[in-house]
Amino acid sequence: MYYYPVSAVLIESLILAVVEKEDSYGYEISQTIKLVASIKESTLYPILRKLETNGYVRTYTKEYQGRKRKYYSITEKGLDHLHLQRQEWKEYRDTIDDIIEGKKLYEKR
Repeated sequence: MYYYPVSAVLIESLILAVVEKEDSYGYEISQTIKLVASIKESTLYPILRKLETNGYVRTYTKEYQGRKRKYYSITEKGLDHLHLQRQEWKEYRDTIDDIIEGKKLYEKR
């Protein structure tokens, strides 16, 4: 599969969508994101910190097999932000589909 370039904003939306379903930890989130984007953990973690700083996710630690994992959980503010991002994504996706399918062209004046 060819991976198209993915912006940090889209990665934010993908992360929020993942943790909307259930709380998750960094590695698990990265594996889901890697289904559509070629990203490194060094890219992911600053975005996770930004989401936390902005109040879109909160974190907690939980022990797993003797090690502590940092889990991410979506907040109400994060849900609101994800809702807006989904609306914008649908408009963007529809416009791209229209261009690819030849339904939309730049109108010369």
